[in-house]
Amino acid sequence: MTSSTKVPRNFRLLEELERGEHGVGQGSISYGLADGDDITLSKWNGTILGPINTVFENRIYTVQLYCGEKYPEDPPAVRFVSKINLTCVDKHTGRVDPTKFQLLKNWDRNQRIENILLGLRREMAAPYNRKLPQPAEGTFF
Repeated sequence: MTSSTKVPRNFRLLEELERGEHGVGQGSISYGLADGDDITLSKWNGTILGPINTVFENRIYTVQLYCGEKYPEDPPAVRFVSKINLTCVDKHTGRVDPTKFQLLKNWDRNQRIENILLGLRREMAAPYNRKLPQPAEGTFF
């Protein structure tokens, strides 16, 4: 019988913070704490560069993530700050709907903030999203 050690929440989030500070996703995403003084490591900001050959190209999208007390057992709440038209995003609030975004729907504790941002970028490039009409650049929820 094997046992797996579960890394405590804050250690896991500190590891994610370090990864975010060193850059990931070949420059297509970035993330870090919304407030450097947040000792709970709960509120995060992320940015996603729109994929080329899509309506999102040459745009920068801002995302807020909230990692609750049960993270990483439970996924973070994710919300776009920048207005965007994606099939998994509520058009009025910017909230990423966990029932429509597979990574959140099938969440497991091995997923990371990095995976969420890269997954949202893949959603932008998906055939059903890549040509959707978009709100004016520079508008916010």
